[in-house]
Amino acid sequence: MARSLNRVQLIGNLTRDPELRYTPQGTAVCSFSIATNRSWTTDSGEKKDEADFHRIVAWNKLAELCSQFLTKGRKVYVEGRLSTRNWTGQDGGQRNTTEVIISDMILLDSAGSRAPREEAEDEYDEEESTKSKDQDEVAEDKIEVKKSKAKKESGKSKKESDDSDEVAPDDIPF
Repeated sequence: MARSLNRVQLIGNLTRDPELRYTPQGTAVCSFSIATNRSWTTDSGEKKDEADFHRIVAWNKLAELCSQFLTKGRKVYVEGRLSTRNWTGQDGGQRNTTEVIISDMILLDSAGSRAPREEAEDEYDEEESTKSKDQDEVAEDKIEVKKSKAKKESGKSKKESDDSDEVAPDDIPF
């Protein structure tokens, strides 16, 4: 049988922010690294941890998306193929590296390092079309709870607080 398979699937955390470049032909290339962790217990009962670091490369539209959405520390799933490159360094020595050329990327966590307001707006925009009616009702209930807490804390009477039903954008729970 003459078949072969070169497929890599990794789940890990970004070790640095992605670096977006363009080839002379205008093709986008994004590179970043992810760390995968492994834990095990030795025969003597001692816990051991080990981290592996993987160089990831994305091309074209996926490269631009990775550059836009990924930041250091984010948890991500990547899928692609292994590729080994050889070149001659500036000192004349032979160099080689093995990279994962990805064809798919999925974010597995919320945007932890971005500003909270931007995160809330982005998540709302992304999920708006798929949000169910039940989720909308829960969000409205959370807003009402925040309103009532704000009214109690400010010491306003019910009549005064009914005049201002506006909610600050930072009080929106999603």
